[in-house]
Amino acid sequence: MGNGFQVQDRFAQGAQFIGGRLRPGTSGRRQEVVNPATGETVYRYELAGTADVDAAVSAARDAFPGWSGATPAERSALLHRLAAVLAEQADELAYAESLQCGKPVRLTTGFDVPGTVDNAAFFAGAARHLEGKAAAEYSGDHTSYVRREALGVIGSVAPWNYPLQMAAWKILPAVAAGNTVVLKPAEITPLTSLMFARAATLAGIPDGVVNIVSGAGKDAGEHLVGHGDVVMTSFTGSTAVGRRVAAIATSTVKRLHLELGGKAPFLVFDDADLDAAVNGAVAGSLVNTGQDCTAATRAYVQRPLYDAFVAGVAALMEGVRLGDPFDPSTDLGPLVSHGHRDRVAGFVERARAHATVVTGGEAPGGDLAGGAYYRPTLITGAAQNSEVVREEIFGPVLVVLPFDTDDEGIRLANDTPYGLAASAWSRDLYRANRATREIAAGCVWINDHIPIISEMPHGGYRASGFGKDMSSYSFEEYTQVKHVMYDNTAVARKDWHRTVFGDR
Repeated sequence: MGNGFQVQDRFAQGAQFIGGRLRPGTSGRRQEVVNPATGETVYRYELAGTADVDAAVSAARDAFPGWSGATPAERSALLHRLAAVLAEQADELAYAESLQCGKPVRLTTGFDVPGTVDNAAFFAGAARHLEGKAAAEYSGDHTSYVRREALGVIGSVAPWNYPLQMAAWKILPAVAAGNTVVLKPAEITPLTSLMFARAATLAGIPDGVVNIVSGAGKDAGEHLVGHGDVVMTSFTGSTAVGRRVAAIATSTVKRLHLELGGKAPFLVFDDADLDAAVNGAVAGSLVNTGQDCTAATRAYVQRPLYDAFVAGVAALMEGVRLGDPFDPSTDLGPLVSHGHRDRVAGFVERARAHATVVTGGEAPGGDLAGGAYYRPTLITGAAQNSEVVREEIFGPVLVVLPFDTDDEGIRLANDTPYGLAASAWSRDLYRANRATREIAAGCVWINDHIPIISEMPHGGYRASGFGKDMSSYSFEEYTQVKHVMYDNTAVARKDWHRTVFGDR
């Protein structure tokens, strides 16, 4: 994998993709892309400045009339071709994603890349199925129908934890609906977003429809969000940054889509399959090294199963293999950076004063000492109001707390400002159905945790944001609804005119 893929050569022209070609940034500031498994710099580039954002928005604005005027069938055909190009480039995409993020190659080849290809194929089909109400004479004297129309230029900001998938989630529904896009990826992980944009060009999608500006949030990101020619902002990231994005976007009366943080509860009732719950908790808390806003982060276990659950999770975590992301036997890669690894470690160290670190809680030494690795960590004995229970750690850390009654378990699951995802574990249909009704989250899994599919929506409640990614529901974000009404009477003086003219 990755033979012949030299990052510096591949992106020698720069890390901005504007109007169908790569170009350098103009900010005057340099950025490094670092392999977090080794600490080695794999790419250096100049960050985007405000002039680059302006150029990208201009390219997208110029491309909008032609792209939005294309038929759904024409857009669909090009998106099908994009899915094929992405599939052809699967090995290189997986290599680049593992290189810049530290993801195990099992994850990039088994989830990130095929998920992205599937998303492209789904939206290729969905482009031809924009639905609205049937035309009818609702007033009796007029025929009404609904048009769904593209918005214009979408300014999207994506995070570093799933760079390829987030590029797809932002770009695909927007362009399928006829919009054009300027995407700002995280500056530390721009490689696969650039590759996605180049694949779009290879597929025949017109220049300017998909643009990438690789820049810092404080200048390129904020300028994009506040740009006068950007009609909508779609942001995925932390709730704290989401508040800043919302303040900028709403000041210019933009449409806004936010997918923010999460602190997913993992609710285990006393009739659950214990082995399934233990395996699900470890996999659900460690996927992508815990850097997932839907990851299982706080497990609530009914007291009869609590001790066995803790023992089972600890044993399974201790067997997880940390290692080289490109080694197929590696289970867990590094965190995205040494700085983020230290942030995660800080949560665990502060928790030691009032809770028990059952396993993990340290960075490994030896051959892995140079990377941003952190061992899978299990914490018990923390209070419900403690930092590790309340705050998003975004690392391979699971906190387990007991509960007694079903009412208490659901109350604790909902005791969070977030509401992105949750899971409940039970063999009892009625218990499970109650959990799906009463847990306040955009997705509730039953007897599983993490799986997503292109056909179903992804998005949260409360401080986890609003709006949906994936699925046909995402078109609600990227289209505007227009009511068109025809008079059918051909009468000059309408009956309702009496409200103005009286009996004249």
